[in-house]
Amino acid sequence: MSVTAKELAQKLGISATAVSMALNNKAGVSTETRAKILKAAEELGYDFTRIKDSRGHNGSIYILFYKTHNAILSYSPIFNELYDGVKSECQKEHFAVKMMQFYEKADILADCLSDLRISDCAGIILVGTEMRQEVCRQFLSLGYPMVLLDTYFDSLDCTSVLINNSQGAYLATDYLISTTRHQPGYLQSSYSIPNFVQRQEGYFRAVKENGMSPSRSIIHKLSPSIEAAMADMLEIIDRNDTLARCYFADNDIIAIGAMKALMLHGYKIPEDISVIGFDNISESRIIEPSLTTMDVPRHYLGATAAKLLIEQIGTKVVHPSKVEISTRMIRRFSVLASSTS
Repeated sequence: MSVTAKELAQKLGISATAVSMALNNKAGVSTETRAKILKAAEELGYDFTRIKDSRGHNGSIYILFYKTHNAILSYSPIFNELYDGVKSECQKEHFAVKMMQFYEKADILADCLSDLRISDCAGIILVGTEMRQEVCRQFLSLGYPMVLLDTYFDSLDCTSVLINNSQGAYLATDYLISTTRHQPGYLQSSYSIPNFVQRQEGYFRAVKENGMSPSRSIIHKLSPSIEAAMADMLEIIDRNDTLARCYFADNDIIAIGAMKALMLHGYKIPEDISVIGFDNISESRIIEPSLTTMDVPRHYLGATAAKLLIEQIGTKVVHPSKVEISTRMIRRFSVLASSTS
């Protein structure tokens, strides 16, 4: 049975008023006393959900980036754009925003959850690109309003905002087929996350709807970093594996690594091989030739997640929803406009 605030005050020999002020994150107690009360409350099993509704605008919105594999989410501009979107929306409603990063291989989940329990948290935006369902469930158990960003779990009662990955991959693959008139190959990440699984679905749907056989698709599994993808593609070329005339890649990083390898071996892009990526990272504009890709509105993704969270904080009746944000194609010079063969 959890301890009450009154019992906590008695055990610590501190006034009930001081305990209440500390638990509700109000002024009137010293930093040392507040820390002592919060630590004891956690150790004695105080139910922090009793006081979460009273925090309201006095609390902060936490955006937490959860990393499982550093290769996927190591590209910092993606973080920055999501964070800026969250911050811009929160500022309109006068919420402070605090950022946390959790790396599964180095950090302890129990400590992260503990920090959130005793923080001034009013709600959480959880960037769960690589997150497993059981981990997400532990964050939900904190009892704070929460929006899951960049992933979705059918069995969890949680609002999610994510990219329409399947739609984006479908549009990219269909464009390759219509412009090159060849069956596209697939540059697939060797490390799988839900986003890539959804992009695979869109790729194969476009192949089938264009009257082509999925079994004839040439698929290369490449590591999800530019240098590693380049090394993997160089090995594939050196083995004399069959190459496709055009490729859809799980993301721009893989696409750029593959392009570098192909050009080192004398292939011309797009004259010999066309490539289209996904994400529209800054490097996709710089590489020569510049990369045709699917643009992800990351600022809008972050702002949408923040808007839904703020609505959730302000209501007692929550109706979880799933919001998918569409991508749009950025046509550059890595795809041949038409085929002459």
